[in-house]
Amino acid sequence: MELRHKNLLGIEDLSPEEISLILETASSMKEVSSRDIKKVPTLRGKTVINLFFEPSTRTRTSFEIAGKRLSADVINISSSSSSVVKGETLEDTGKNLQAMNPDLIVVRHPSPGAPHILARTLNASIINAGDGAHEHPTQALLDAYTIQEKKGKLQGLTVTIVGDITHSRVARSNLFLLKKMGAIVRVSGPRTMVPPFIESLGVT
Repeated sequence: MELRHKNLLGIEDLSPEEISLILETASSMKEVSSRDIKKVPTLRGKTVINLFFEPSTRTRTSFEIAGKRLSADVINISSSSSSVVKGETLEDTGKNLQAMNPDLIVVRHPSPGAPHILARTLNASIINAGDGAHEHPTQALLDAYTIQEKKGKLQGLTVTIVGDITHSRVARSNLFLLKKMGAIVRVSGPRTMVPPFIESLGVT
């Protein structure tokens, strides 16, 4: 089985089978991190650009390490050191990078939908590393991997997400993923931080 889409923009776009495939692949790759030489040739000859419009430590470092361990050529760009500070738009930044023919662009942006804009206009594959309060699909996949590793399954588990549900892109992606994989999802937080439509998503 292969993924149906070249981009990873959100959990909503993934089927349960695709989520399972990603988790199984992650499990096989985990062993690489314990080797003396942490390197496999999977992305040799490929160029990955990490394009971050928000500060990040864990996510950007994780993508950089992952790219290098897969033997990709990795370039990190932050908005504070790019032409964005001179007024360059997201689309123009994307087009300038596309001219360099990258294979994959990892995007974090404060505006919901920003990765989707790039996906519509660029040839490179786009991974959403967090867009505003919309989604953070890779974090949800990592959370699911951890839960499955510790509990042995996702289906049938009761998982409670606690905190600011309304403004959390991680909570939103986790909610979508866990529901797709057959978990029972509950949320808990101050009334002002839980979306009024939450029950329509099958969550209590």
